[in-house]
Amino acid sequence: MPYLFTSESVSEGHPDKVADQISDALIDNFLAFDPQSKVACETLVTTGQVVLAGEVKSKAYLDVQEIAREVIRRIGYTKSEYMFEANSCGIFSAIHEQSSDINQGVDKKKKEEQGAGDQGMMFGYASNETDDYMPLALDLAHKILLELAVLRREEKAIKYLRPDAKSQVTLEYDDNNKPVRIDAIVVSTQHDDFDTEAKMQAKIHKDIVEILIPRVKAKYKKYAKLFNDKIKYHINPTGKFVIGGPHGDTGLTGRKIIVDTYGGKGAHGGGAFSGKDPSKVDRSAAYATRHIAKNLVAAGVADEILVQVSYAIGVAQPTSINVNTYGTAKVKLTDAQIAKKVTELFDLRPYFIETRLKLRNPIYSETAAYGHMGRQPKVVEKIFTSPDGKQVKRKVELFTWEKLDFVPKVKKAFGIK
Repeated sequence: MPYLFTSESVSEGHPDKVADQISDALIDNFLAFDPQSKVACETLVTTGQVVLAGEVKSKAYLDVQEIAREVIRRIGYTKSEYMFEANSCGIFSAIHEQSSDINQGVDKKKKEEQGAGDQGMMFGYASNETDDYMPLALDLAHKILLELAVLRREEKAIKYLRPDAKSQVTLEYDDNNKPVRIDAIVVSTQHDDFDTEAKMQAKIHKDIVEILIPRVKAKYKKYAKLFNDKIKYHINPTGKFVIGGPHGDTGLTGRKIIVDTYGGKGAHGGGAFSGKDPSKVDRSAAYATRHIAKNLVAAGVADEILVQVSYAIGVAQPTSINVNTYGTAKVKLTDAQIAKKVTELFDLRPYFIETRLKLRNPIYSETAAYGHMGRQPKVVEKIFTSPDGKQVKRKVELFTWEKLDFVPKVKKAFGIK
């Protein structure tokens, strides 16, 4: 029986994402100057104010205020009328030293015995629904906002856009669980003030449908066939959206965990990613299980896979590993047998995850908006400056967990040609 499925995304200017990006910028700076830094940093943003709090064990000393301001500046909060502006907002830091009780469970004499930074369960998911092995509704929701951000920065076709925005995409699936069309699209975008609300609503609706959507279809041609004349558009459905960003809604690190992962497909263990160094398995094991699921699907083990792993704080070996193929397995093995092979192929002890995926590098700022999964791996050079003027240049590989480097090993292990 046909059914509908919906996912949402939020822009880099959404208050929760502003907080995520500040937290991850701090992570990157700590790791750039001291790769062994242990950091758990939370950010709160509200009208004219940023609050930083958390625990750190590091040899690095940072100008956390300037790092936060640079993130806010890059996002686009650079005008006083936004009531949250990079140069003038207050920044309060309550960052202190990490608990030695926690640290003794993580740092061990032998690196390979490094314990998990916390207990919990983490999930990784992949589907052959899209080229990047992500759920289609979320992929579309992200791409709509990415293109909206391009339009905002161009200031040509649409000149009134402000940084805060949200999108939502509803797909119709057929009896074979295949997406056949887009049923509804929701876009709420912050904007400059207009003369009248009626004029404003008509203009924004027209621009989104006639400028933004055609650009998305042109840039992502494989999705073009899903667009149709019967799509229900809800553009700024509440009406006026001038007051937005941290002035309109307080933002906190870690409140967009479904946007960050799979848009409601698969499962989520509940732990946020941003603001955590890779010793925190909430982050590193979620990346590792995504890497496993993606390589298994790409190798042809199944059309759809969910991988779960769990840990006890201070213990290196996972307490459990589970695989669910949703009945789509292409190999003559049970899900439990597939899970056993996964444990033989992928070492899920925290140290080996960090090493395999190169997670002790400053690679996290790029993850903090538009999803941690389904992104393109690439090598970039970054420059970091300390308060005393010392510069560090680092060439790093982004989104290593999205690489298909284990496909040959998976095929060999499962006897797939």
